[in-house]
Order: sequence, then structure tokens, then C-alpha cells
Amino acid sequence: MFKEIKEAREQFKMLKDLQSKIGNIDMNNPEEMLKSMGFNLNDINKHFEEIDDEMSSDYMKVNLNYVNDSENKNPSYVYDYDSGFDLRSNEEVLLNPFDRALVPTGLKFDIPPGYEIQVRSKSGLALKEGLMVLNSPGTVDNGYTGEIKVIIFNTTNQTKKIEKGQKIAQAVLSPVAIAKLVNLIQVKEIKEKDRNENGFGSTGL
Repeated sequence: MFKEIKEAREQFKMLKDLQSKIGNIDMNNPEEMLKSMGFNLNDINKHFEEIDDEMSSDYMKVNLNYVNDSENKNPSYVYDYDSGFDLRSNEEVLLNPFDRALVPTGLKFDIPPGYEIQVRSKSGLALKEGLMVLNSPGTVDNGYTGEIKVIIFNTTNQTKKIEKGQKIAQAVLSPVAIAKLVNLIQVKEIKEKDRNENGFGSTGL
């Protein structure tokens, strides 16, 4: 019982000390209240920002497992906010004018459910060499576990050589509405919306 009385007296003393500290503080000013109790508002904000960043990085990241059967570098993002990473050729390929070829990359991916990999042209390669992904964006479904191969088209009237290890495309992991989440429902008509049938070129050049 004496222990409980002692603890109560200590708590009462702490309460009185706190009351004396905040006695002259404007209760409508949170920053002044925190300062009176020995807290720094900037430090508190920084602490919660760090927690928020840590939680975001942990909960928003997606694991994309892969196997690299080539001698090329492992796939990686160059910058934190990039949407795609490079795919490299696993062999030397000659492309005649206006010809196409299926170029292997040596990469296999375990794509998580609800995602697909989209294979897109590299803008620099298209601009400088006239080489592009023919079916851009190519779709790699979640269920496919084989090697990623890219259909490259030579849009020029010159023979182009793709070197082994050369960047040929970029891959983007994208969320999609998979088949098991979509009901295909046949109806007699589609209700009109703001665009209606206005399609190609309807918004101007």
C-alpha cells in the first residue's frame, strides 16, 4: 500500500510540475505547448516523415523474381522513380532493311498475380537507329515463365546489327485487371458518354 501511495505522490508531483510549466502557455498554440514540455515540433515532424517513408517503401514494394541465363548485367532500375528497366540482347543479330527478328534476352521472370510485364521500345534506339519493338507494348502475362524474347523491327533501308549485350527494349511491371477479376457481359447497346464515337484525331493535333 505504501508503494502505491509513493507512486501516486510522484505522479501528482509530475502533474504539478507540468501544470506550472504550461500555466502561462496559450492552449490554442500546439507548438508552444510542446516547447513547454521539452519537445521540438520540427523533430517530431521529421520523425513521423521518416516513419512514413519507411512504411511506404516496405508496403508498396513488389517482389519480381528473375533468372538471368545470359552473360549480361542483371536487370536494374537506373533511378528511383524510373518505371522501366532495360532488356539486353543475349546474342548478336543482323537485321536487314525493314526486317524483324525475335531477339532473346536470357531473362525469365516470376511475375506476381495482378501484374504483367510490358515490353516497350527504347526511345533512343528508335530515334538513332530506327529499331523498335514491333508489337510495342508487348505483353508478358503472369503465367508465362519462359525466356523473354523481343520482336525488334528495323524501320530503315539499311542493315542494322544488334550487338550481344546491347540494350534493345525496356520492361515495365504494370498492374492489370486479370481475367478472374473481370466479367465479360454482352449487352444490346453501350450508353453514351462525353466522347461517344469521337476517336482518332477528335481532340485535335
